Amino acid sequence: MTSAQQRAALQRQIWAIANKVRGAVDGWDFKQYVLGTLFYRFISENFRAYIEAGDESINYAELPDSVVTPDIKDDAIKTKGYFLYPSELFENLVKDAHNNPSLNIELADVFKAIEASASGYPSENDIKGLFADFDTTSNRLGNTVKDKNSRLAEVLKGVAELDLGDLHNSDFDMFGDAYEFLISSYAANAGKSGGEFFTPQHVSKLIAQLAMHKQTSVNKIYDPACGSGSLLLQATKHVGPYVIEEGFFGQEINHTTYNLARMNMFLHNINYDKFNIQLGNTLTDPHFGDDKPFDAIVSNPPYSVKWVGADDPTLINDDRFAPAGVLAPKSKADFAFVLHALSYLSSKGRAAIVCFPGIFYRGGAEQKIRKYLVDNNFVETVISLAPNLFYGTTIAVNILVLAKNKTTTDTQFIDASGLFKKETNNNLLTDDYIKQIIGVFDSKENIEHFARTVPFERVVENDYNLSVSSYVQAKETREVVDINQLNIELKTTVDKITQLREDIDAIVAQIESDENEGEEHTA
Repeated sequence: MTSAQQRAALQRQIWAIANKVRGAVDGWDFKQYVLGTLFYRFISENFRAYIEAGDESINYAELPDSVVTPDIKDDAIKTKGYFLYPSELFENLVKDAHNNPSLNIELADVFKAIEASASGYPSENDIKGLFADFDTTSNRLGNTVKDKNSRLAEVLKGVAELDLGDLHNSDFDMFGDAYEFLISSYAANAGKSGGEFFTPQHVSKLIAQLAMHKQTSVNKIYDPACGSGSLLLQATKHVGPYVIEEGFFGQEINHTTYNLARMNMFLHNINYDKFNIQLGNTLTDPHFGDDKPFDAIVSNPPYSVKWVGADDPTLINDDRFAPAGVLAPKSKADFAFVLHALSYLSSKGRAAIVCFPGIFYRGGAEQKIRKYLVDNNFVETVISLAPNLFYGTTIAVNILVLAKNKTTTDTQFIDASGLFKKETNNNLLTDDYIKQIIGVFDSKENIEHFARTVPFERVVENDYNLSVSSYVQAKETREVVDINQLNIELKTTVDKITQLREDIDAIVAQIESDENEGEEHTA
């Protein structure tokens, strides 16, 4: 069986478990239990592998908790960021889960202990609250303690039976892939709410490649609206984690999604000291001001959400928004996210941001912000994508690529709206299509109906309209009609109809004549 077949088989098994154990609970509400259990298993096996260090004579899971000395615990937390006693390991808790009348309490105690182990250490903020959404006392699990324990035991058993590889052989991909698959499946089935926190992997791949293009190394990568962290992690798959020197930074406003992002980092083998995910509103309470600038920024912020805007008079003097001289409209925060990303971008880097199409042609404050971006030569490329690529929305969005090191004042426009593979629920951006987009992004070649590089003066003449359709003419897909030939065919058709009517009239007249003759003979 190939790795692709193994992955597909594993994904079918995971989704079957997720659906089986949730019962009557909505999948979206139940996601934290399956995802949290998968995470618990991962950190247990990861920690055990660290303690055993490949020594086959040691089986940490079978040791008594008393063998752990303060020095061992201290060193482990400094390295891994957290600690588990042998009795707290996933494999020990799952052994007798179905016969444990206190399972929900013991599980909650283990999660509290894992989080508490990091207290006072550099990893404290990275571990704190990771299991906050895994409520073992919730009525979603059942109305009685017995029902709750039965559901929890099923989840533990199901995740325990998954073949996720051997951590002793540093095979972390299956865990990361399993987690990404679960998140994407929940997002796809959650409608609009799912699309708000997860960017499909095929689109993430394009965004990451745009931001990282031709950068052999970046100091760090940042996502100001990171959701579950999928965009940040896609960068590691594109260039590898060692090219990103100082790690991964992201901010997320939703608490549950913030926890998912931190778990996602661990599950992709990003150690606590290599990522920094913060909770909060990026526009009004931004983090990482002391960590900027960033060589790579990727983002799929929420489309046209409301924000405080001009109601907060201090924001017009904010370093992020002041240079444009105007704030994004209160009803549409899209350009607030764009200006925020631009202010965090280094002089050598790129930002690739998914944007709602309307911001590229509407007037008012948005036109003034576009003028600022174009006049200061920050807009490298605008790409229009196909519709229905994202979860929760069918609209055809754009990708805005910003750069502070452009060598010309031209702006590139790419019409990729026709590049998609039709799937059952959503369209797909295949690897070949991504390669095609990246190829023309790199060459800046003019290709009829696909890409055009436009001089600064042309954009100014067009009132700073940055809509792709204003510069790249769509291919005419309608059938070309020869009017003269059509007139000849119409005349022939009319003549046939006229002849047919005459024939019908003659037949009717003959019938009437025959009937009259018959009546005369009868008389």
